[in-house]
Amino acid sequence: MMMMMMMMMMRAYKLGRWFWVVGMHIMIIIIMLNGGLVVVVNCDAQTRLLNKGCSQFSVTDPSSFNSNLNLSFSDLQAQLRSNRRFATTIRIPVYAMVQCRNYMSTNDCLACYRVAQAQIRNCSAPTGPANGARVIYEGCFLRYESNPFFDETTRPGNTGICKNQTVSKAGAFNTSVGGMLLDLQIATPKIKGFFAATQKQVIGELNTTVHGVAQCAETITKTGCEECLKVAFQNLQGCVPDSGGSAVDAGCFLRYSDTAFFAANQTTILTPFLKNGGSSKNAAIIGGVAGGTGLFLLLLGFFFWFRRSRKSKAVTRGNILDATELQGPLNYHYKDLKSATKNFSEENKLGEGGFGDVYKGTLRNGKIVAVKKLAIAQSRRAKEEFESEVKLISNVHHRNLVRLLGCCSKGPELLLVYEFMPNSSLDKFLFGEKRGTLNWKQRYDIIMGTARGLAYLHEEFHVCIIHRDIKTSNILLDGDFYPRIADFGLARLLPEDRSHLSTRFAGTLGYTAPEYAIHGQLSEKADTYSYGVVVLEIISGQKSNEIKPDSAGEYLLERAWKLYENEKHLDLVDETLDRKDPHYEEENVKKVIEIALMCTQSSPIQRPTMSEVVALLKSKGSFEQRTLSRPVFIDVNQRTRAGSGADTSTSTASSNSNATVSISHYSGR
Repeated sequence: MMMMMMMMMMRAYKLGRWFWVVGMHIMIIIIMLNGGLVVVVNCDAQTRLLNKGCSQFSVTDPSSFNSNLNLSFSDLQAQLRSNRRFATTIRIPVYAMVQCRNYMSTNDCLACYRVAQAQIRNCSAPTGPANGARVIYEGCFLRYESNPFFDETTRPGNTGICKNQTVSKAGAFNTSVGGMLLDLQIATPKIKGFFAATQKQVIGELNTTVHGVAQCAETITKTGCEECLKVAFQNLQGCVPDSGGSAVDAGCFLRYSDTAFFAANQTTILTPFLKNGGSSKNAAIIGGVAGGTGLFLLLLGFFFWFRRSRKSKAVTRGNILDATELQGPLNYHYKDLKSATKNFSEENKLGEGGFGDVYKGTLRNGKIVAVKKLAIAQSRRAKEEFESEVKLISNVHHRNLVRLLGCCSKGPELLLVYEFMPNSSLDKFLFGEKRGTLNWKQRYDIIMGTARGLAYLHEEFHVCIIHRDIKTSNILLDGDFYPRIADFGLARLLPEDRSHLSTRFAGTLGYTAPEYAIHGQLSEKADTYSYGVVVLEIISGQKSNEIKPDSAGEYLLERAWKLYENEKHLDLVDETLDRKDPHYEEENVKKVIEIALMCTQSSPIQRPTMSEVVALLKSKGSFEQRTLSRPVFIDVNQRTRAGSGADTSTSTASSNSNATVSISHYSGR
């Protein structure tokens, strides 16, 4: 009897202990209603507010925007519940992102997210709901905008947020903190996921340790992470010898503290990522120069301000000078280019295009260039327009656009001089002698880089440049197989082209949007259509205007649509592609195919902008559900094909088959 009572008491004790543990976890979140604000108190959620910003612009349709915003918040929360620490979602026009520090548990991450969501809902513009807002806590951040921002790295005005509690032995502490932060700055961009946590013992202080973390948004590039953390590192220099500090920016987070804020088993081994660039050789230097850095930066800033104040202030979007301040291309002598190309010999010929032949040339200084002979008339007016347009094009600078180095307008032919691309054009790797050598990562990088280049031409350069002839032969590859768009801006040299409504066709059938090929209606969305076709070619290895023997007489766009309707996306994938490649992810491939089909919608209004395409490709979360209609294809005989396999002589295609596509389950790259 006594034994039975003891067993019952033990069971009651265990049951009571279980209820106590569960109760403590539940009670970690204490909700206090105060003026309509929901405040979540959780020591592990690290909800100390570091930064908050609200857009001063109101949304145009509050009801629709708020509905999409609520859905976006639900999307983000669902992704965090699946044990993720970073999530994005797009429900046009809402773009949203959340990130928790990687050392946080799922429950702590969700608790921090709920605080952020409650706080961000209080943002409003002078005349209504704000079209953008951000909140940043020590444990997480949340941001939404009405425009893509996922690749943004830094914003002006950010500074270090200091703890305002000075340590006793500042010298040794400063040196240790500086060395640790430098290690984090160097190592984090090289680490998968862009996150690192570390700790360092203060020099000469056995019982004092500093702790630090660095984190970048997963949607920015390695270079972007490096740039952002450099700024964050400088912003934190003003905090030491305070016992703690944080630096926040659009694309990164950097924090140090003399108190542990993550578990010891969650530290990252930084040594493999430091090599010779770590703090071991620089810690003493950092401690010695930290005091002088502020004065030096102040003087340097004043110097650059003085220089810029003497220049034109006509700096426009994309950091490109206004047309009145364009620098102009380098002028080459005709005889020098003739000599460099061996008199434009066939052995130096790189290719032929709609605007002229291209030759490889070696200048006197040994520099290898590509020289294009322009096949346009050489009237006085043509030469004037040539010089004006080339001056504009030479000021277009982007990593995914071929750089125009100079020109020659004084000889018997008009010549353009471009940087040389060692891997030639994309079509050779998809359909030519090098077919099958591109892996999925290389193809994806080409798809992404081409989208970035077009977005820059359409929206970031100070004048909108519509390419009008996007195709695989106009996408060149540099030594690392990154894409460079060629021949942009040259269509502007054609006569009778000074408006968006042009009767002169400049494009390649098979890639050309129907409204442009048939009616001459030109807009940026014509490039979007061509881009979508190119993406399908990159994935399939099939030419757009070619019929495969096993495709039932279907062109590429028809075949892609049919496979999509039957949910057999992956049957489109090039058979030469290694599907066991660790970078090859079926869901990601499906997502890219559906983005390509969005780009080839028959109505220009239904197609996304190229900046939206970039955001869709980069997004790791869900997409807004939308309806895709059967695309329209213009074949080599200039017939409109509506994707069903039947030819039609009408100039407008009717879509008798609509399908609703939901991409909410895709987790991208």
